[in-house]
Amino acid sequence: QVQLVESGGGLVQAGGSLRLSCAASGRTFSTDAMGWFRQAPGKERTFVALRHWNGANIYYADSVKGRFTISGDNAENTVYLQMNSLKPEDTAVYYCAASQHLTADPNMYDYWGQGTQVTVSS
Repeated sequence: QVQLVESGGGLVQAGGSLRLSCAASGRTFSTDAMGWFRQAPGKERTFVALRHWNGANIYYADSVKGRFTISGDNAENTVYLQMNSLKPEDTAVYYCAASQHLTADPNMYDYWGQGTQVTVSS
């Protein structure tokens, strides 16, 4: 059992930045990867970024490469998503998730946070 809590969402102008945080607790020893996904109204949930729990490997969706950075703290109990050069199309609810597999497929993630709203205005 893993519990995930996101924070850091909000309203920002295009070109601005936000940093999302995901605090993990519980039986995190069984988690291999942490991922970030987003879902806009009326659209499917899509992959944003993922990171091995130990930080050994990191992957990004093409749409966010060069703008977003996924990282973790020294204890590996908190995962961050630094979002720079934000665009209106980045507007969505952002979710962090934990999986036993290194995958961008949201169906392979076992645990999800409650989500945090990110709104980018033009």
